[in-house]
Amino acid sequence: MILETLVVGPLASNCYIVGSEKTKAGMLVDPGDDAEAILKAITDSGLDIKFIVITHGHLDHTGALKEVYENIWAEIAMHGDEAEPLQGEYQSLGLTFGLAYPTPPAPDRFLEDGDVIEVGDLKFSVLHTPGHTRGGICFYGEGVVFTGDTLFNYGIGRYDLPGSSYDQLMESLGKLMKLPDKTIVYPGHGPQTTIGTERRTNPLLR
Repeated sequence: MILETLVVGPLASNCYIVGSEKTKAGMLVDPGDDAEAILKAITDSGLDIKFIVITHGHLDHTGALKEVYENIWAEIAMHGDEAEPLQGEYQSLGLTFGLAYPTPPAPDRFLEDGDVIEVGDLKFSVLHTPGHTRGGICFYGEGVVFTGDTLFNYGIGRYDLPGSSYDQLMESLGKLMKLPDKTIVYPGHGPQTTIGTERRTNPLLR
């Protein structure tokens, strides 16, 4: 599997380029900012990006979505509960953090818990993990999980924002903790970790 991490934007969000070494099909996870750098990395990777998948719609994860989409025309996929706030509520919330980006296009595909994204010979299951946002999702497969702002290395997502819920977040984290210990976690911010490491040592999960 090809996997590249780009740290983008003023909030240092992680954007991931993921692809099949065999077929060169790829997907882009959370294009938060720095569209030019993302597009260059895609070109350098040699991947044909089939999907732009969004873990949640906050602007630090979607700020470059419009520009990237208009250059590669890949299918935008996210949970249905994120589509409406992406067009309005999250734009207003972004301004409180000093973030302002063009309103992104509507998604092409709504994802639900249990759906599967196929990227060449790679398969990633969709896990609905509300709590940080109503429609937060993670992508699990090939020994890794992309957790957005649900789970971080020694941290968890914020639950004091509009649409967030501590109880839902704890339930979602419980779902993630059922994954195998060796599963590599690629979060929305910060360094990678593993499910086993977080289960044993994350102070907010103990």
